Parts: sequence; structure tokens; C-alpha cells
Amino acid sequence: MRSFVREKQIDCGKHYKEVDIFPYTEDQQNAAAKKKRAKKSKESPPKQKNLNDKNACRYFIQLMHLNFEYEPGALHISLTYSPKYLPETMEDAEKEAGKYIRRLKYMRKKEGLPPLKYILVTACTMKKKSDKPVRIHHHLVINGGLDRDAAEELWRRPRRKGQKQGDRIGYCNADRLQAEEDGIGALSHYLVKQAGGKKRWSSSHNLKRPSSRTNDRKYTRRQVEKWAKQKPDCTFWEKRYPGWTLTNEDYGAQYEYNELTGWSIYLKLKRKE
Repeated sequence: MRSFVREKQIDCGKHYKEVDIFPYTEDQQNAAAKKKRAKKSKESPPKQKNLNDKNACRYFIQLMHLNFEYEPGALHISLTYSPKYLPETMEDAEKEAGKYIRRLKYMRKKEGLPPLKYILVTACTMKKKSDKPVRIHHHLVINGGLDRDAAEELWRRPRRKGQKQGDRIGYCNADRLQAEEDGIGALSHYLVKQAGGKKRWSSSHNLKRPSSRTNDRKYTRRQVEKWAKQKPDCTFWEKRYPGWTLTNEDYGAQYEYNELTGWSIYLKLKRKE
């Protein structure tokens, strides 16, 4: 079975994109041609919604860059639980977070703000010798417009008779997203790589989806193997992708070897200033 090298560029906005350079077979190409897909196509969401899954992690980071990196006033909200209101399962926690999201939507509508856009991560550590989750908490990234104090005040239980306000569910902190050297990359990698435990994510349906293009004539297997072994620096990749550079010297370029297919390269690129 003949194979060749495919380059796939995944566009995630004006300031960030990813590039896959990998072996591809004629059978795969013929199967794709039968679907009659356009040259530029939307990336499909992964089947897994678990951030321990490699494909889910990549798509999560792409969405973060595309939708929130340069969103004015975007917030990162951290939500925890007091012992009194700590959920017993991840599912119960996600239901509680869903109620909070509905309150955010209502407040935005009341204040005449654009519809809520969000990515929610629910994380926990697991108790040793059991499947019971502990330290369940949430991270929520939302579009701008809402005051931070207002967002924090919504993390409460429904008001009971005689109460002016419902009980606080736990700690809530809302911070504005800051443009860093790696854009929103630092936050994205923090959410993906929290030490241990389970991490599940979900998002609103109104997020922009990354798009991609493929090129099957740009590189050869011999070139890819040579580069994978040499691990060239930023300057090398800047010449091949003018106007772009690696997001980071350490993890901006990754090289993997498969005994059946050979070498592949995965690049994370940011727009040069």
C-alpha cells in the first residue's frame, strides 16, 4: 500500500494555528475523496469529552484560542464547593454548574448583553481505593460584558424564605483573561494538565469551530524523518511558515514515531508580532 505525507493546517483565528505533518495512505485519500468534502472544512468535535483524551485536549485548546484569546473582557471563573454543598458525583456537580450557567444567561439577557459563550471544565481527584471523587471544582471561560462581581454573586443556592440572598455554594473567583506571550495557551494547558484526577469539558453550541486545509505535495517522508531526528529550532519553522513562529521552544513542536507508519510532526504556531 503506497503512502505519502499530508500536511494539515488547522486555523484557530488570526493569532494561532496548528499543523499536522503525517503519513497518509492512498486508501485513506480515496475514502476521503468519496465524501466530496471541500478543500477547507470545519474540524469535527471529538467523540470523547474527557481531557485525559489526546484528541479532546487538542480540540479543547483550539476552541479556547479561536473563541476567547482576544475576546474583550472575557472571564475565567473558578468555582468550588463548601463541605455542606459538595456533590457526591461528577454528574451532580455538572448539574449544579448547569444551573449556574443558566443564571449567567439570564443576567446577560437582562442587561442586554450578547448571548453567553462558554467552555466548562469539571475536574476532581479520586479517593484512593474507591471511585468516589473528592475536591470537585469547575473552571468556566465565558465571553466578555459581565461584571466580575456580578458573576461571582451568582454562585449561590436558591433563596429560602426569610433570606435576602441564598447560601454561597462555595468559593467563586472571576478573573479577566490576560494576553500573555502564549496568548490563552497558559490557561488552556493548565486546565488540561492539572495533576491527576478526572477532567471533563463541555461548551456552548454558539462557539466558532476551527477549520482546516490539507496539502499532499508539500513534504516527503525523507524530509519528515530528517527533521524529526534533528528537532530544528524556531527559525527553521519560521522559514516554512512565514509570519508564524512556535508558541514555545519546548512544546511548540512535537515529533512522534509509529512502527507502522513512521514519523509525524505536530506544530503549534502563533502569529509573529
